[in-house]
Amino acid sequence: MPRTIRKIAINTGGGDAPGLNAVLRSVTLAAIERGIEVWGIKHGYRGLLEDEPGGLVRLDRDAVRGIMHLGGTILGTANRGDPFHYPTQEGDKVVPKDRSGELVERFRREGFDALVAVGGDGSMRIANALLERGLPLVVGVPKTIDNDVYGTELTFGFDTAVSIATEAIDRLHSTTEAHERVMVVEVMGRHTGWIALRSGIAGGADAILIPEIPFSYESIVQKVLQRESRGRRFSIIVAAEGACPKGGDLTVRDAGDEFRRVVVLGGVAERVAKEIAARTGKETRSMVLGHLQRGGGPTTFDRLLALRFGAGAVRFLVQGCESGMVALRCHRVELIPLAETAGRTKTVDLDGDTVTTAREMGICFGDEAPGHFAPGGTAAS
Repeated sequence: MPRTIRKIAINTGGGDAPGLNAVLRSVTLAAIERGIEVWGIKHGYRGLLEDEPGGLVRLDRDAVRGIMHLGGTILGTANRGDPFHYPTQEGDKVVPKDRSGELVERFRREGFDALVAVGGDGSMRIANALLERGLPLVVGVPKTIDNDVYGTELTFGFDTAVSIATEAIDRLHSTTEAHERVMVVEVMGRHTGWIALRSGIAGGADAILIPEIPFSYESIVQKVLQRESRGRRFSIIVAAEGACPKGGDLTVRDAGDEFRRVVVLGGVAERVAKEIAARTGKETRSMVLGHLQRGGGPTTFDRLLALRFGAGAVRFLVQGCESGMVALRCHRVELIPLAETAGRTKTVDLDGDTVTTAREMGICFGDEAPGHFAPGGTAAS
């Protein structure tokens, strides 16, 4: 017989994204309607691992009232809270320690029947590992502005980030044209170019640099000079933070540490701007949108997607009592195995309609052959 779900825990891990509070509200209300008790784990998994007051908070109707439109997360989050490499004080040093066993023990001791883990690709990997370590049931809810979680067509937070980036690019057109400059705008996305691709096309960028397509400066310069020859004496380039030149390296701002075991990318816009200025003689500026893309409330689309994911997580727990990750597929919310997504990254489809549309509009990706952007006319055949 299927087990009865009476008490669930929910946490939000990794970087924040618009829509987190909406999913907390959805999970809480959907569970309460079924007579299920809901508790929030503060700051990722810290609320279970640290002996501190308020580490676990009861989520009822009052706790989630009026939060759906708010950015951030009422539970807090953490990107240095992996329970398998948890920062632990030993003597005068803080060292990484596998505390997953303690977490599972505390989870069971608190009487939780299931965990709803809200996060990105790293959080899904951790959730799957905790399931293998002994948590009874785990349902992952994919959130990230980067849209790089494998197995789902979209993650909530992405639409908001693209909208913010597009608005910024829109605003840069007038000032860039007034000064006849080249502007390089850096957006987030880590090792994928989803934000750069969609905001670049929607914002009317002349070149889009994404991690999936190593670029050459010669191609970008060709595009800038082609525009100059047509009397368009300004250009806008959108660069994903993980974009890199052919044969070159990623632009790394922080190498990370033993607790945050991923590099922090950043600086590619400045790098590209300097190179374009040197090669064209044009005044070139760079701008990093940074955490503006994470801030503020979610768009209507992200809010609704978060609500659908949250309600779906509870629905699948109650109906099937099985673990997995909720995912958007063919406009429907489905449950897929956690193992299918853990450790994998969804990258931009270079043969897809969006990239094809950009190329057909003459947008440069930095991989075009010499002479492709012919000065004074259309792209050379």
